[in-house]
Amino acid sequence: MELLPVSKIDRSSHRSPHMPFIPSERSIYSDETRSDNAASSSSARAGHRPSIDIVTPFSASASFPQLVDAAPQQSTDADDRDPDSRYIQIDDRQANVVHRYPSNTVRTSKYTVITFVPKNLFEQFMRIANIYFLVIAGLQQIPNISPTGQWTTLSTLVVVLLFTALREAYEDIQRHRQDNEVNNREVTVIRNGRPEQICWHSVRVGDIVKAENRQYIAADLVLLSTSEPQSIAYIETANLDGETNLKIRRALPETTHYNSPEAMLGLSGGRVVCEKPNRNLYKFSGRLELRSALIPVANDQVLLRGSMLRNTKWAYGIAIFTGHDTKVMQNATKAPVKRTSIEKAANVHIIAIFVLLLLMAVLCAVGNAIWQLQVGSYAWYLQFDANAAAGGALSFLTFVILFNNLIPISLYVSVELVKLAQAYFINNDVQMYHAENDTPALARTSNLNEELGQVQYIFSDKTGTLTRNKMEFRKCTIGGVQYGQRDSSAGSRQVRLENDTKLVRADSQDSEDEDSVEPPPPPRSGDDAHNPEGFNDPTLLRNLYDGHSTAEVIHQFLLVLSVCHTVIPEVSDNDPNRITYEASSPDEAALVEAARRLDYVFCKRDTRTVTVRIRGVETRFELLQTLHFTSNRKRMSVIVREPNTGRILLLAKGADNVILQRLLHPSLQQLNSGEKTQPYEEATVHLLEQFALEGLRTLCLAMAVLDEQQYLHWLKIYNAAAARIADREEELEKAAELVETDMMLLGATAIEDKLQKGVPETIATLSKAGIKIWVLTGDKQETAINIGYSCRLLTHEMELMKINKHSAADVSEKLKKLLEKHEGQDANNASLALVIDGETLGYALDDTVKHDLLALATKCKSVICCRVSPLQKALVVSLVRDQLKVISLAIGDGANDVPMIQAAHVGVGISGEEGLQASRSADYAIAQFRFLKRLLLVHGRLSYRRIARVISYCFYKNILLQYTQFWFVFLNGWSGQSLYERWTLSVYNVFFTFFAVLLYGIMDKDIEDASIMKYPQLYRMSASGYLFNGKVIWTWILNAVFQSVVCFGAGILTYGEGVLYSFGACPGCSLLRCQRVWSVDSALPTCLLPSSSSSSCTQLRQHMLGQTPNRERAIQT
Repeated sequence: MELLPVSKIDRSSHRSPHMPFIPSERSIYSDETRSDNAASSSSARAGHRPSIDIVTPFSASASFPQLVDAAPQQSTDADDRDPDSRYIQIDDRQANVVHRYPSNTVRTSKYTVITFVPKNLFEQFMRIANIYFLVIAGLQQIPNISPTGQWTTLSTLVVVLLFTALREAYEDIQRHRQDNEVNNREVTVIRNGRPEQICWHSVRVGDIVKAENRQYIAADLVLLSTSEPQSIAYIETANLDGETNLKIRRALPETTHYNSPEAMLGLSGGRVVCEKPNRNLYKFSGRLELRSALIPVANDQVLLRGSMLRNTKWAYGIAIFTGHDTKVMQNATKAPVKRTSIEKAANVHIIAIFVLLLLMAVLCAVGNAIWQLQVGSYAWYLQFDANAAAGGALSFLTFVILFNNLIPISLYVSVELVKLAQAYFINNDVQMYHAENDTPALARTSNLNEELGQVQYIFSDKTGTLTRNKMEFRKCTIGGVQYGQRDSSAGSRQVRLENDTKLVRADSQDSEDEDSVEPPPPPRSGDDAHNPEGFNDPTLLRNLYDGHSTAEVIHQFLLVLSVCHTVIPEVSDNDPNRITYEASSPDEAALVEAARRLDYVFCKRDTRTVTVRIRGVETRFELLQTLHFTSNRKRMSVIVREPNTGRILLLAKGADNVILQRLLHPSLQQLNSGEKTQPYEEATVHLLEQFALEGLRTLCLAMAVLDEQQYLHWLKIYNAAAARIADREEELEKAAELVETDMMLLGATAIEDKLQKGVPETIATLSKAGIKIWVLTGDKQETAINIGYSCRLLTHEMELMKINKHSAADVSEKLKKLLEKHEGQDANNASLALVIDGETLGYALDDTVKHDLLALATKCKSVICCRVSPLQKALVVSLVRDQLKVISLAIGDGANDVPMIQAAHVGVGISGEEGLQASRSADYAIAQFRFLKRLLLVHGRLSYRRIARVISYCFYKNILLQYTQFWFVFLNGWSGQSLYERWTLSVYNVFFTFFAVLLYGIMDKDIEDASIMKYPQLYRMSASGYLFNGKVIWTWILNAVFQSVVCFGAGILTYGEGVLYSFGACPGCSLLRCQRVWSVDSALPTCLLPSSSSSSCTQLRQHMLGQTPNRERAIQT
């Protein structure tokens, strides 16, 4: 349905069509207006207005057919043709079978008994090295080609593959056990009005499922009814998003009477039409069709598989998604595959060594062909082929097999075991254990350990990462009056600094040549920042009770705090006055708690009402609509009806830049008369800036009084949007925009989020280690700057560049001017810091401008990006990662940080107050930001050092071995004869040299932990890659070549004349008779004796018997 433009929703007949009406200050605050509204609402209650119960989006009533008429989809036939919808018959398995919906069986394991061998082998042979050794093993099976036997490479390869396969099998068996435990849980379903106990795997789409208290939900359900009043269900979604706070789900009012097995028979013939399975946990679009009524179903009516029912005896629901269609399984995808820089470099060196191997084989093959031409004419007993070129070409394969161990077959196994040990050390490091919430460090992957030792850029969130995310209500402004503690140093913050501290303002109002100096606030951290008792200002209550001119504004302000939220109250069974709040965010909990301290106690919520105890008197507000907060909207609103006056109030709170855009602005007549429609806006904006300079998080509060008829008209538009299945969320946001306009500004709140313990020291240490730290936050610019000073990211000596522009051209021009001004400077010799807001960043990330942004940012020691979206965070990380080719690390604690975490080379999640979304998506999880220092400087540096040495040593030991074979080629007539016994070659990598390098990779430690923490500059060496680069690895290779010359030369000089047995035979032939042949005839050189098999000796003996009968007699003698 096409939504009506704002101009169609005039809230008063005397307003011009282009200016939507909102009551003026007088209509909100004056007693006269309140009495008029009371009179009008009294008449409405007398029967002159339709009941709001009829038009609520979740009620079937007389006005509901109007909603159906306005809905975009009207007929069942049209719905059936919609390929983007799912159609589910309620409690009718036969009708749903034709759709072939998946069963509720869930399998998270990778393999089955049948697929384990082929699938595991396929995955292992995705590694190039394994394919290489398989080819070598295949070549060894060709007769008379392999100088090392048929099974030397294959046996070693089998050991390596078997080791990896056993590890995979063990891990997969654990997954199978978990799957079986989940699939065989029992649940109650209602079939034909009778309850049945079945296993989870037997649940099907369309079944009516009964969930009980503290049970996990078996499938994604549309909630029908619960045991609680108003059919509310409380759920815990820790398994889905990591949040432990309880959430409310509300059953549809039209289905609350389906509360028993017998009553479920009334659902016969009904169906659910909904969106197809998807990954979005927070959105759902669908409708319930019962007896020709179309009832919209939203996310508030959905219980997701994996969530737990809490504080609710039972709940009934219709299964809409089962098995791998459920949202929890749709989200169970693997994180992006990340490969370390060392792994990539090692692959390059492996390719280079393979090329070296081919060159060696070609050289030896050419030597073999030349030698055959020179010697073949008289060395008839060697049975050379007539064609020397063909023989040389065939010998090429022989030499490839002979030198195949130049590439270490045990490399991957050694590195993998070393990384597992390193991950164990990280997981069990008591110095990274947070006792307060019993959270140890966790390496969710061991593949990136060495990347922790090479980090050059850190991208950090602010709230919950640098700060505690435990909010305390500190100050507020109501009606232009400030309340809360007056910081004794507040006045000093307005004093200009000395001339040596400069602040370059690069906003849209000032020019480039204009330098203004702005004082950085003094560092504030931890409990010293404020009075720990929180907000305490008796002036506020005195003004409220004593009839101050702003008393009504204070009342409305506190009303917004206590009503406009999604907090769930939990009343103690022992003390009814003891209420604890379960909130989706710490900000909401802090605001509701502040209202309670000011005698506006939020005490009860159900689907239709919100109850607030105001000055000891319980007041129940009828909850008409809730317009939820989203990252796009950056605000939340509720529409309620006052119990006494009957007025419809729109109460809103949100970011200042969003709320201020939606205030009532004066008409032309009011502008001419000088009348102010927002008398408190100027003072509020001024105080907002002060709060932000103190590092406080701010929200603006506003309200509007809605006209009854215009509200009903808007509600039809909203209901039509709610009835949509496709693009429902976008249409709902458009509908919300229509009503969230022309509001009156009440004031603003200021909440403190204290720094975590040790944050300033950690940032200072990491900066000394040569790591650049960028902060990417959604907070206000002033708040972020203040936190920057508090945590030592910014210092008084830095020249702070602030860029706030409103067009791409202005952004480009400003960046070029700043680049010209600071040409020739870099982060090592310049104290620069850059602060840029989200709007400007959006322009700066354009392909034509981003290179200038990056060039300027790399000149700075610190960068702060404010008001940025999750997508912008990921784009900034990707820009630095891809353009500068540096190792990046992103750290955050919330779901909005996940894109940034996954975009960086290494992602670190904070197990914080916003749940576990970030830590579950990250590569490593820690409880506090300060633990990042030890994770990088100690574990990261050691992991890098150990892995680099292990890989280098693996190359070294194999090249040393194989080059002794290469030198031997010059002495054995380029024959490809192996210097070593074949099984010695087989166990060289998997036994002789395996455990030494493994022990080194696990236990090596060059300096104590305390030393690296004291001298973090040592980290710069590992970050520069000094232990693993082309120069280092080829130094190891040349060293191996040199040592091979020494080892081989020493052996030749010692045993160059050969070693004879006491009976005169020389070693090398397995047949004694054949050995004596060479002893009798000393003219035949022993170095040409083939010693690979007895069959060769037999053939040679027969050939010689045919040529020299006198020698046979000599043998017999």
